[in-house]
Amino acid sequence: MSSGDGAKSRRAASDKMTKLRELLHKSDNRICADCSAPDPKWASANIGVFICLKCSGVHRSLGTHVSKVLSITLDQWSDDEISSMIEVGGNSYANSIYEAFIPEGYHKPHPDSSQEERADFIRSKYELQEFLKPSLRIVSSKSSLEATYSRKHMGSNASHSVSFNSEAGMVEFIGILKVKVIRGTKLAVRDLISSDPYVVLILGQQKAKTSVVKRNLNPVWNEELKLSVPQQYGPLKLQVFDHDMLSKDDKMGEAEIDLQPMISAATAFGDADLLADMQIGKWLKSPDNALARDSPVNVVNGKVKQEVSLKLQNVESGEVDLELEWIPLNQ
Repeated sequence: MSSGDGAKSRRAASDKMTKLRELLHKSDNRICADCSAPDPKWASANIGVFICLKCSGVHRSLGTHVSKVLSITLDQWSDDEISSMIEVGGNSYANSIYEAFIPEGYHKPHPDSSQEERADFIRSKYELQEFLKPSLRIVSSKSSLEATYSRKHMGSNASHSVSFNSEAGMVEFIGILKVKVIRGTKLAVRDLISSDPYVVLILGQQKAKTSVVKRNLNPVWNEELKLSVPQQYGPLKLQVFDHDMLSKDDKMGEAEIDLQPMISAATAFGDADLLADMQIGKWLKSPDNALARDSPVNVVNGKVKQEVSLKLQNVESGEVDLELEWIPLNQ
């Protein structure tokens, strides 16, 4: 890079930080979004709020999948993180979603509240989402509705791609996750010079798998798999195997997908059919996840979708590209 290019890059970074500070200086952003302490110097980049030092400690304890905390003055911000903050617009807009239904008589913490009071409120607000409007919350549905919805959206041959164990009937589901397994790139060699890869998805007690692509380290599947999402959901687990005729299939890597950014964003924004095409959330790349790059959550033609590129773990090489689509049961 020439000295001129370096100077331009530094100016561009400085301009973006200037925009972030201008946003911070708006009146509603000059107090902490959670406890109203003055002059916040921290922010949750993925939620889009400015917070004080005491509240930032609680946000960190939630994990980066819920809240990614950055200092306005000390940390290096990416362009995407700054853009996310600017798109949200700060505390007033975010609080209009996350504090839309605070129960009568419930009091937010104040600058001098105890750390316990502060932690209880912040967890209820962002992690448990207890203050969203009832119509926007993730809620469980009756078994009859689950069955009807599953037949309607998963098709009569759903059992061919999804298997449940004997306990699955006891689980209440909140939605359907469509996963389009698009392609693999630079997958590991498990035969002499190639592999016969296929992908397995695991969510709770359910498994779904793609077809086998013969002798290909850069396979294209473009296959859609469907899974029911339980009320108490964990990460979606992805495994890649090499199919063998005469011996046990060899593992070619694995990864986990955090579903919370997509489901939380979809719940907060409500009926996607009523929204214009827009970005509503993001799962941020970090050292503790398998993302190859940041993964935005978008509304596209009335559907909540998320493109995910994963670096396979516990293997020499390989990436897998997916597209997720979320369909709530109450839609």
